[in-house]
Amino acid sequence: MSWQLGKTMVQETNMSHLRYEATLLADEVTQQVEMRFQALERLRGKIGATDDAAWISYQLQQNDSLIALFEGIVVANREGTVVADWPAIVGRVGLQTAELEYFRMLRGTRHPYVSEPFIGRASGVPIVLITVPRLTDEGEFDGFVGGILNLDSSGVFGRLARVRLGEKGYAGVATASGKVLYHPETSLINASVPSKDFNPWLDMALDGWEGDVVSKILDGQTALQSYAQVWPASWVVGLYLPIEQAQLPLANFIRKLWWLWVSLALLMLPLLWWMLGRELTPLKHLERQIGEVGLGHRENVSLATNMQELQQVALTFNRVEEERQLLLGHLQEREAFLDSVLNAAPQGMFVANIKGDITYMNPALLEMLGISADLPMETWLTQVHLDDIKGAQDLWLHSLRTGSDFVRQLRFLRSDDELLWLDIHARVVMISQDGHTLGLVGVVKDITERREQEAIQRWEAEHDPLTGLLNRRGFERRLDEAFADFQKTSTPSALLLFDLDHFKPINDEGGHALGDEMLRRIAQVVAWEVRRSDHVARQGGDEFGVLLPSCTLSQAMKIAESLRHAVGEISVTHQGKEYMVTLSIGVTTFDEIDASVSHVLARADAGSYEAKGQGRDGVVVNMPHNKEDEPELFDPFK
Repeated sequence: MSWQLGKTMVQETNMSHLRYEATLLADEVTQQVEMRFQALERLRGKIGATDDAAWISYQLQQNDSLIALFEGIVVANREGTVVADWPAIVGRVGLQTAELEYFRMLRGTRHPYVSEPFIGRASGVPIVLITVPRLTDEGEFDGFVGGILNLDSSGVFGRLARVRLGEKGYAGVATASGKVLYHPETSLINASVPSKDFNPWLDMALDGWEGDVVSKILDGQTALQSYAQVWPASWVVGLYLPIEQAQLPLANFIRKLWWLWVSLALLMLPLLWWMLGRELTPLKHLERQIGEVGLGHRENVSLATNMQELQQVALTFNRVEEERQLLLGHLQEREAFLDSVLNAAPQGMFVANIKGDITYMNPALLEMLGISADLPMETWLTQVHLDDIKGAQDLWLHSLRTGSDFVRQLRFLRSDDELLWLDIHARVVMISQDGHTLGLVGVVKDITERREQEAIQRWEAEHDPLTGLLNRRGFERRLDEAFADFQKTSTPSALLLFDLDHFKPINDEGGHALGDEMLRRIAQVVAWEVRRSDHVARQGGDEFGVLLPSCTLSQAMKIAESLRHAVGEISVTHQGKEYMVTLSIGVTTFDEIDASVSHVLARADAGSYEAKGQGRDGVVVNMPHNKEDEPELFDPFK
């Protein structure tokens, strides 16, 4: 008992400590990042809008105190060329960053941004770049000011290096894309985090979840884990404490308590045994006679003892036994009547006792569930669907405690592997005089056919019957959900819209059957190329859309290019002639200026039309901040 109670208390106490520590660490790292953003913005103001390398280098030297926050400072112009750095490192000035992920994000969003970890081309060590955009007086993108953080020695994670969670506990930091930024084992820095199958809670944290959980860590141990978010940098702070270490003080205490108890029990047991034997001799006689009454060998009990208490117990037992025999006769008559009613009922019915254990099921219910009457309740309960059993048990206990009706629909897997949907309605039976609960009586209906029909109708309402993809209605609902998430949490999402080039000749020459076959093949390829979390839709005719939740613009452009190549290899043949199509794809992402989903759709659609206007078979990025509001042609070789 001490172990079970103590284990729960130790786990709750350590989890609270981890939660508090993770929040403090995340807040401190957030302050460190925001302080560096502010320092770079002040430096940006001093540099101004000039690209004069000499002037910029002078300003960098005048602000040499920034070296306390960064390993180095770089300044780039609007073309992405590094024009100055401090301290000066040979090979850094003149580097081209236009094709890199952080430059594209800065140019597209014009907000401060922390890059993904990468190996510095000039320094050769793993780094991240904290950047702020340089803007002209008209608000146009004019380059960036960036601070270099060395992941091997960065002061941003100095507090994490001092965290002590016993001998084996530790703290770590990763990016939302799954790259390790900080870990006590420096060899893991810049490596990928464990897969979703190994630690699904870490995968949820990378998507923005904060909370506590008990799960396995890299060395296979089960550990208490707590996750907190560093929102300005899209980082995740995780704290890990092996359960074995958390419970070590408790285990030492229980070990001492055990030996003390064993020693005391060995000393006390002989004495207690002798004393109890003397005191309980009359009770043994009473027990034997009560057993004989129960077996029908005698009608009452009779004790030869001077203990008034036992004499009173014997008299009371004899009176109760007489009343019991009288009531038993009436009860047997009622049970026979009730059994006849339940056995003849065409609907499934059951009876449960006050503890909630089902004591009777009529033949109709046994046949419905495909079980035998002698099968223990704990055995057939395992056939209730895992997603339904917990909620059903909680509601069942609530009905017993409060006297309210139990109304629930759940899934049940028969022994022949047929899955049933059951509608259960049970009512608590009470004695009207004092409100005492006797148990429950319930009715069970098989609603499998009705639920299957409802599921088919829901699926058909949001899916295209030809390709099995989402239709316009289903796609717009998921767009609305993703846009709502973006407005609440700034979760990035991308949208691809495209239609098929050269599709009309397939319908005109080969007929609609050939066109339908081409659409089905394209749907299969597109669904295969995108991520499992993405949503693909056929909006009508040869128009398709792809919603990419939690996806950056650079990732979306890569996916769009892979779709263009994959669809370009599909062909159908009619009367010896081969037909192929290409894609004109418009790419955009959700933006803070978007008032509704219609703005995002219009922008992606405009990009698709621009791709057609540029000769088809291409990808055009259309962001609200593109220069002169013109869509940008995506070149995969940049």
